Amino acid sequence: MRVCSWRSALPILLSAAAVAGAQPARPRGHAAAPHRPLVAPFRICAGGDVTLGTNLDSTWARTAADSLWRVYGLRPDPDTLANALRPFLAGADLVLLNVEGAIGDGPAPPKCGKRSTNCFAFRQPPAAAGALRRLVDSGAAVVGNLANNHSHDAGDAGHDSTMAYLGQSGVYVTGTDTVATPVPLASGDTVGVLGFYTDSTTPDARDLRAVRRHVARAVHRWGTVIVTMHLGAEGTRAQRTRNATERFLDIDRGNPVRFANAALAGGATLVVGHGPHVLRAAEWRGDRLVLYSLGNLLTYGPFNLREPTNRGAVACATIDAPGHVTDAELRPTMQRWPGVLVPDSSRRAFRLVDSLSKLDFPRSGATVDSLGALRRRFIGRRAPSARR
Repeated sequence: MRVCSWRSALPILLSAAAVAGAQPARPRGHAAAPHRPLVAPFRICAGGDVTLGTNLDSTWARTAADSLWRVYGLRPDPDTLANALRPFLAGADLVLLNVEGAIGDGPAPPKCGKRSTNCFAFRQPPAAAGALRRLVDSGAAVVGNLANNHSHDAGDAGHDSTMAYLGQSGVYVTGTDTVATPVPLASGDTVGVLGFYTDSTTPDARDLRAVRRHVARAVHRWGTVIVTMHLGAEGTRAQRTRNATERFLDIDRGNPVRFANAALAGGATLVVGHGPHVLRAAEWRGDRLVLYSLGNLLTYGPFNLREPTNRGAVACATIDAPGHVTDAELRPTMQRWPGVLVPDSSRRAFRLVDSLSKLDFPRSGATVDSLGALRRRFIGRRAPSARR
């Protein structure tokens, strides 16, 4: 496991911010294999939505590029944008991000009508795939989730090109079918990752029996399984997490609590959420952890970044055995403008996640201390492992 230097580096990053303004072939069979303990602990760092540009809205792209250079002295190329994200991933053996948008170029079928006011289409340039892979060194694995509402923004062909560009760059893809993505680690271990969204073109998070079945199958094969979910309503009024079906623009966006129950019942070790574009609660289920939404991370596109949607976090944790998470922490982020990512000197993510966890999960909700550590709310008392 890599030594994480985030906490020692945070003051330096905050000071600097103040001054600066082909995926390996996936086995398709499900041959029975007894899962075994991990050879070594590993550190995972997970974030929410990442979009490194869009070439589907040329007017926005020209205006944004001009503002990005004049105000912040930054070029809009993916590597330049992604550079600010690297320090937040320090110490990671595995990085898990939600790829919010297709990747590719050339003509694409229109997703949105000319008069639409609630439709957004994102397609990142091909260089975005390599920029995601270069977020960490070659000894760490990078996984991109495509189970979301923007992976088909450039049509089916655009979805296929996204998978191809990510695979060619060495980024593992999850969220495209119900078979877990096997992710080999530097230690020699292999873990499984599964992505879900509320749509029939992806593993459907609303079919809870299927969710539990898919996760259990992955656990039987790989032992340690990480589940990522793109669920819940969106926007500034979507910070609360309740055990109820959520809707956005009259679309069924699932029940995040019941989904987490199903994933944990199947044997998942860690559940990572995104989709609401805001931070949400976290809760411990015994030694396993659920993060309901990590918010916007790095979104260079026509996103609404009014408070609190400009606040996010990278969550890092050590997994030392199947079903056992330790040393979990949040690394707070803020976007000053689309694509301009800095460490959040106010560390607002700590207060948001702590208070929302207490409100929404009084017994099992995590606490967040002044350094960002995610701890159990009742010391010496185990939180419930699952709720039916």
